[in-house]
Amino acid sequence: MIFQIHQPSFPLGKFIDNFVYFEGFNPAHSLDRFLPDGNTELIIDLTELPQHIHDNHTLEVIQSCRKAWVSGVRTRPITIPSGKDSRMLVVAFKKGAAHPFYPFPMSELTDSVVMADLVFGKSILDLRERLLFTKSISEMFCVVELFLLGRAGDKLHESTAANCIKYAIASIIKRPTLSSFHNLSDQIGYSQKHFIDLFKGQVGLSPKQYLKIMRFQKAIQEIEAERFIHWSGIAAESGFYDQAHFIHDFKEFSGFTPNDYIKRKTSTLNYVPVD
Repeated sequence: MIFQIHQPSFPLGKFIDNFVYFEGFNPAHSLDRFLPDGNTELIIDLTELPQHIHDNHTLEVIQSCRKAWVSGVRTRPITIPSGKDSRMLVVAFKKGAAHPFYPFPMSELTDSVVMADLVFGKSILDLRERLLFTKSISEMFCVVELFLLGRAGDKLHESTAANCIKYAIASIIKRPTLSSFHNLSDQIGYSQKHFIDLFKGQVGLSPKQYLKIMRFQKAIQEIEAERFIHWSGIAAESGFYDQAHFIHDFKEFSGFTPNDYIKRKTSTLNYVPVD
């Protein structure tokens, strides 16, 4: 198996966590439940085979993706191939930071997987063709960097509004126990309504929805770190009002009860084998 991670330099590094290239992955299972994590991605598939999205319950194919697609921020899990026999390059954007590369508000991609040419036009398919003829993985990363730099242009110069939402996201991630956004909007200097509108346009969700996902993410990170599981303690540490709210939200975001999740999970966070 080949697995390489590249962290782009300034200015892309302010907006992108990393590029991931992988091929030759051969897991024992065929499908994963991919959990909401607050992220958005651009996926470039370097094979000619379609990749399918499956119904979470019946596992029937509900969507087919080819060549390149974008995945918006999600409020519910999706069931996807486990990566067996894949060859892909994935651009993982920093939380709430994909907006300079897109021609519309990020809320238009929420809970959606969309063919990338519908977003970027023919240029993304041209990029994929260039990647197929590169001589090395490092050259691939350079080609993608140049594409993204050209795509964003002047929008890589962060505005005051963008920096305010960046601060809000960092605050939510750091303190998912946050119970009110009044103080946060006051700190930022916008009215609550304007703050919510800006947040949805840049991130794809309202601050309240995003907070719930970050609480869920905090919970599964706590589960990963704990040797002995105490659900009431994890619920409280993750910012849930009580254990009942924790179980409800956990099942909403994962499709599993916390106990079922424990039985199924692997060491790869946010990917749960289902078939």
